[in-house]
Amino acid sequence: MTTATIGFTWLSGGVADLIHRPETLEGMVKIGYPPYILTILGFWKIAGAVAILAPRFPRLKEWAYAGTFFELTGAVASHAFSGSSAQHLIWPGLFALCSVVSWALRPQSRTIGTLFPAMAGKSQSMALAGRRVVAD
Repeated sequence: MTTATIGFTWLSGGVADLIHRPETLEGMVKIGYPPYILTILGFWKIAGAVAILAPRFPRLKEWAYAGTFFELTGAVASHAFSGSSAQHLIWPGLFALCSVVSWALRPQSRTIGTLFPAMAGKSQSMALAGRRVVAD
């Protein structure tokens, strides 16, 4: 669910940015960004959504998740420093959390390696030890 949420949010948000929806444009200008930033963000949001939703390509997914997290936490910071209302802090914050959960729960086939190699080695050796006991 978290991956679908991020994918949908990024696709719809990217389109809104690319077409410079009036509400989106007004919000960006209000917090101090130039209008052209919407075109840049819109392009990368759509590319990131495709990367996150497509099967395989684990390295590309890592970059897309990182970009998603940086953009969303940057949005929280931008809104906080510009004095925006709490809802403008909460929503990007929740989506940033959603992106971390999506990243952490992705299938093994979509990862590059192990986040904590020392722990992975222990769990593999414990699993092998359990198999030996069952086999004996």
